[in-house]
Amino acid sequence: MTVTVKRMSVIALSAVVICICSWITVPFTVPFTMQTFAVFFVLLVSGGRDGTLAVALYILLGIVGVPVFSGFRGGIGHLMGPTGGYIIGFLFTGLIYMLAEPWMARQKKVTAFVLLFGLFLCYTVGTLWFSAVYTKTGNPMGVISILSMCVFPYIIPDLIKMGLAMFLAGRVRKVLIRI
Repeated sequence: MTVTVKRMSVIALSAVVICICSWITVPFTVPFTMQTFAVFFVLLVSGGRDGTLAVALYILLGIVGVPVFSGFRGGIGHLMGPTGGYIIGFLFTGLIYMLAEPWMARQKKVTAFVLLFGLFLCYTVGTLWFSAVYTKTGNPMGVISILSMCVFPYIIPDLIKMGLAMFLAGRVRKVLIRI
């Protein structure tokens, strides 16, 4: 598959959407951001391959120090911190979406299930990462404590973001088709 200027532009603009949404933050143990919405939205509008590339570009920008992560932070140090696993988890969400895309055929229920599974993988990677970082610092925590801090408070907001992304992506795709 060739990379065209149009595809590169879509990937770059999609990465920008994720960056902007990551700056919309409510501080918490793991900050409440609109990143999850952006990842869902980008995958739904750009497709699995280009959406996953946009997520990877977003992560690479953050690694090299561009302040694209929540709180206008960037750098490998932030990614290696306790919440970095959730950012890496976005890549898994994209990969699952990309792998499942041929079987989805734009069916809302199947798409929602795939996004839910991607979110579950993101939570899993992020929570394991969070646990590993805290264990290394000599502050081991129990599974329920970690889930209470890092997962349970985010489930309903992330489901709302998923629904919003599905709704808006459908509208945006219709406009993009006309263009």
